[in-house]
Amino acid sequence: MKLQSIEKKEAGHFITRYDLHYETEDHEAKTYEIISRNPDLTTADELHNNTPDAVVLIMEDEAHERLLIDREYRLAVDSWIYNFPAGLIDPGETPEEAAARELREETGLELVSIDDRIGRSYSAVGFSNEVNVCVVGTARGEFKKSTSNVEEIVPGWYTKEEVRELLKKYPFAARTQAYAYMWSRE
Repeated sequence: MKLQSIEKKEAGHFITRYDLHYETEDHEAKTYEIISRNPDLTTADELHNNTPDAVVLIMEDEAHERLLIDREYRLAVDSWIYNFPAGLIDPGETPEEAAARELREETGLELVSIDDRIGRSYSAVGFSNEVNVCVVGTARGEFKKSTSNVEEIVPGWYTKEEVRELLKKYPFAARTQAYAYMWSRE
């Protein structure tokens, strides 16, 4: 495939829809629809998105016996979904600063330590070039209601056995499901 052009279709408040025009190996035209956090995509380099848009928090308690997972009402599917705390990185913020802020805003917890930072990953590579960075660490404190009035979030600490039961019964965000499955099998 060879990218021929990027056509901006519709701008929203948080995302913009584009048509990507390609030429296939057999010289056929192919148009592919995507959404992006970038409101002015014009080049292939911008399409690759080398700057993280959001941070995902993979947190254990201080005893390393429980995993933090939010139960969050997600508007796109009109349903409650299990997901790691996550959020957009504000302008001028590092992923680590965003992690501490998002953790506090969504759960009321304090970020104790960052033990690892997993490199870039795409949120939904089938239709978006949004890039996440995963921050792995430890958190503590008492849960508090989300500071956002547009997010319905119920945070919880879960043991491996509890995670295995959740995975059998409830819908998850894909990244959370994959990590939680592997974590619960250790």
